[in-house]
Amino acid sequence: MGNHLYYGDNLTVLREQIRESSVDLIYLDPPFNSNASYNVLFKGPTGSGSAAQIEAFDDTWHWNDSAEEAFGDVVRSGNAAAATMLRAMRSFLGDNDMMAYLAMMAVRLLELHRVLKPTGSLYLHCDPTASHYLKILLDAVFGAVNYKNEISWKRTLPKGLATKKFASNHDVIFFFAKEAASNRFQPVFTSYGDDIKDSQYTGRDPDGRAYQLTSLLNPNSDRPNLTYAFKGVTRVWRWTQERMEQADKDGRIVVPKGGAGIPRFKRYLDEQRGIPVSDYWNDIELPQGGERLGYPTQKPVALLERILSAS
Repeated sequence: MGNHLYYGDNLTVLREQIRESSVDLIYLDPPFNSNASYNVLFKGPTGSGSAAQIEAFDDTWHWNDSAEEAFGDVVRSGNAAAATMLRAMRSFLGDNDMMAYLAMMAVRLLELHRVLKPTGSLYLHCDPTASHYLKILLDAVFGAVNYKNEISWKRTLPKGLATKKFASNHDVIFFFAKEAASNRFQPVFTSYGDDIKDSQYTGRDPDGRAYQLTSLLNPNSDRPNLTYAFKGVTRVWRWTQERMEQADKDGRIVVPKGGAGIPRFKRYLDEQRGIPVSDYWNDIELPQGGERLGYPTQKPVALLERILSAS
């Protein structure tokens, strides 16, 4: 169902409202177990705190009957790996706030895995407080083979004064596929900056079209089928002779005056898609100006747009 907002505890909604294998993409931004009070994330029409959110978050991070129930649900879930891992964590951590947080997360991760399509993806946003434990839980629930990336998102401002340790200024986003072999993913690119344009694309056609000359040599020297003479130079080339000759006819091969007369390929700036986005995101700032709504855990629209574009 499109454009449908569910209000309340997501565990209940997942169990009662969301069909198995029906979801393309999940972005999960749970509270971070950072000892901060984030209970008032939104208010009701009268301006008072929402009863639904209070019910959802009250006593979440303490070991109590709710935490014990969540732990039991995971043990009885039928996912042996998740049950084994959560038992091991409890044996190590004991019945404390962190364990309560992990039990709450584990039971929800099982449901999130259930509702994802085989082509679907999950992005779990957290911070270093519990990211190491959450990665282990994700490995257990989704399978380590379906792990894609650990993305570091650099926020604009560091946390803390950094008087006794390095300042913290990044969050962690874990990217997992439901099934890695069939996962839907589209690479994302950012535009070239002026520094790259000015330093790398220095060639100009008569019409002003910018280009750079790139190597046509094959890094693998043991390729007999790609070893031949081209423009009087015998090398191991990247392309077949037929492709090289076609590129030459298209005016894309240049023999520079220097460089031992080795042909090079004319790569145009306007044909490039940009710089592929890596797992280090330092180009998205915290919400600014009119986008900022005033609650401490708000994430920028650009962050979500990147995830949507990719998955």
